[in-house]
Amino acid sequence: MQDTSEQLNHSRDFLWSFWFLVPIYPYNRRRTIRHEVVKDTIWTFDQLQGIFYVVVPIRMTVVKLEEGGLLVYAPVAPTPECIRGVNELVTEHGEVKYIILPTISGLEHKVFVGAFARCFPRAQVFVAPHQWSFPLNLPLTWLGLPRDRTHILPEDSSKAPFANQFDYAILGPIELGPGRFEEVAFFEKRSRTLLVTDTIVSVPENPPAIVQLEPYPLLFHAKDKATDTIEDTQENRRQGWQRIALFALYFQASALEVPKWGEVFRNALKSRDRSKKGYFGLFPFKWKPTWQRVFEALRGNGRLFVAPILQTLILNRAPKETLAWADKVASWNFGRIVPCHFDSPITAEPHQFRQAFSFLEKHPSVSAGLFGTNSYPLPEEEFKILREIDEGLYKYGIVPPPKEKV
Repeated sequence: MQDTSEQLNHSRDFLWSFWFLVPIYPYNRRRTIRHEVVKDTIWTFDQLQGIFYVVVPIRMTVVKLEEGGLLVYAPVAPTPECIRGVNELVTEHGEVKYIILPTISGLEHKVFVGAFARCFPRAQVFVAPHQWSFPLNLPLTWLGLPRDRTHILPEDSSKAPFANQFDYAILGPIELGPGRFEEVAFFEKRSRTLLVTDTIVSVPENPPAIVQLEPYPLLFHAKDKATDTIEDTQENRRQGWQRIALFALYFQASALEVPKWGEVFRNALKSRDRSKKGYFGLFPFKWKPTWQRVFEALRGNGRLFVAPILQTLILNRAPKETLAWADKVASWNFGRIVPCHFDSPITAEPHQFRQAFSFLEKHPSVSAGLFGTNSYPLPEEEFKILREIDEGLYKYGIVPPPKEKV
């Protein structure tokens, strides 16, 4: 057993002091797992984020530069544990030279960059063009990014200072009414590795290691009703993870019913866990027996796909531009993909990446995807709630209408 001082020091390792800027789980306590993807070349740093215990990995990637030093793609919370892990790489491979913010709309990515850059005062920060913030469009320095060493990524990737090792392609900006979407995919030529932020995901059958460090969210969602007490077993962790994935990607899959709030409150009074941690017994989920079949259809044995929210609410506003970007990315000779969320690394080739965007085409070509011609599309019935949200946003003039498929 650790003494009080050891426990305090251990807790400080995970401390993220600016959690209130994006107040989502796990708030001010964020653990980090480092994984070596390519020996002495690429490492990922996984942390956790979520709302109502719908928790998924958020990932930073560190790449060794050929001339020595490191490039950091999509920083995560610079906790003492995280920075110690990066500094171990600095000791062996050289200082952090470049920090990349590859998105303009993902606050869960943007919020960490300024604090991370302050930990490495010699690093140059490169951000995706067309940055914006809501509700006020503030200067980047007001968002914590260092004034004298923050630069906009050149539209022409050959003009970037790391062009000898990396190519990149900018998707966007896609105008969305009150905001815009943009993402920058990076290709590390030496290891044939593609780095993406939000566009492409793959869902593992079992919960990722970072999620299993603190299994309470998994067991919370493994419940069938508020009054259940769930034993901590690998099977229950898996069940909780698979339901979390459905909720995170579909909001309300066809296998999920939301009880009326009167029933939710009555069940909460009967719950054995009415603590603050257990949301006072509130459990507004009712899963149909078909939920596991819906998960398997989503996962598709580990296939690549574009997140449903991007399919329904964002990329359909710019199908031509998105497909042109996907074509450019697919022209690179990569053999693995490292996204910022869900599974990583994913073994995949360019044509499999391009196949994931076929939902934007009127007549998609039938080509072998990651697991054959049946690997796409996702089941149409699972998009019902997302399409209703999309129609409502358009009806009230919040977002522009979707464009026709190409």
